[in-house]
Amino acid sequence: MPSWQARLFDKLITALVRRRHWGDPERLKARARRIFGPPAWYSSSRTFGVKVKRTDGTIPGEWIVPDGCSSENVILYFHGGGYVSCSPMTHRPITAALARDSGCRVLALDYRLAPEHQFPMAFNQTLAAYHWLLMHGSKPRSIALVGDSAGGGLALALLAALGESERKSLPACAVAFSPWTDLASTGASLTTNDGRCAMFHRENIAEFATAYLGDVSPRDPRASPLFANLSGLSPVLLHVSSTELLLDDSRRVHEAIQSADGECTLHVFDGVPHGWQLLDGLIPEARASLAEAALFIRERIETDATSAVSRAGNRS
Repeated sequence: MPSWQARLFDKLITALVRRRHWGDPERLKARARRIFGPPAWYSSSRTFGVKVKRTDGTIPGEWIVPDGCSSENVILYFHGGGYVSCSPMTHRPITAALARDSGCRVLALDYRLAPEHQFPMAFNQTLAAYHWLLMHGSKPRSIALVGDSAGGGLALALLAALGESERKSLPACAVAFSPWTDLASTGASLTTNDGRCAMFHRENIAEFATAYLGDVSPRDPRASPLFANLSGLSPVLLHVSSTELLLDDSRRVHEAIQSADGECTLHVFDGVPHGWQLLDGLIPEARASLAEAALFIRERIETDATSAVSRAGNRS
């Protein structure tokens, strides 16, 4: 059973966010950018114990570095927001917590948003950011890919693409919080959880997909990693809520990876709202999810990996 704090925020988010239709891409963008993500003051309040520094713009984003950190390991983080909203700043409650809990530096990518910049812009930027880390000395096994919602889909799409063409460059692991892996909207939970999900109705999935994809097929594996080749991947951890529309986006990826003899762990949290990790410090399930993710990363990333990423971070 979810905590009382989770139940409270579930009702609050339902009242403030959920609606049956979001409108065309321009109206959807305007509303999403107005209401998605926690308030700036709260995001800033969660950056204790870390230093936040903007990159130089070559790879847009920010570094989040634990105080006194000497580790060269890196979490490459992709934020959620339906591909149309949010930023590294809105997601500092997650990235700062992962930095503190894992002891890793976090590079939070500020990828360009739709509908101004449609597919495959976001995917191309994730691939460029990963290659940038490698070019600046990071070893693949010193990198973890992490993302939430749309960003979780990006993390898995990048992992699958690397597994397809750059297997020697696979990262240590990947973590995805409620990843959006099926922009074609074929999951059964879109129906069974419609009305239970605090943030979205099933119609919204197609609306956000159209804003990001335009006329591109939603089955392109760079947009929907559910349809990618998921064999031979690095270990994956998936967290999702039992009441989310995107529940089957995680369950089916989990099943596909396991069917291909891969390592995948799926943790379904009971009744929490989509994006609950952003509520770290407010609901206990957020703390549990982030702590579990950090432990998963620590256990799989090379603690003795040597790289020049700290020097790259200092130059950025």
